Amino acid sequence: MTYNIGDKVRGVVTGIQPYGAFVKLDEQTQGLVHISEFKSGVVKDLKSELKVGDQVDVIVLDIDQYNQKISLSIRQVQMEKLKDFPIIKNMNMKRRFWTNYHLDYGFAPIAKLRPEWIHEALNRIK
Repeated sequence: MTYNIGDKVRGVVTGIQPYGAFVKLDEQTQGLVHISEFKSGVVKDLKSELKVGDQVDVIVLDIDQYNQKISLSIRQVQMEKLKDFPIIKNMNMKRRFWTNYHLDYGFAPIAKLRPEWIHEALNRIK
């Protein structure tokens, strides 16, 4: 297998299933674009978005060397194109965790902690 994770490749759609689309990268290699990696947002039916024979740009997300399976993404290619827009470029793209992972609550009952969580959430909204 000559592909690496992160490679941007052009392929041809060879099949469409309810869970994703199969993309042929070369004569021996085929990968799957899961429906969640097609585009941002909800996709109810891939057949309305893609057709067999369409050429698509994909990024290699994962390679399972044991099973020789490749996971692909069209959504990541679209996100790369958006990075050139000034609005997106200036946005703070850090990952945020909206949990209190730094606090050790243990197995305290949720009902006991609920008022504190509501108070913290309301403070964030303000």
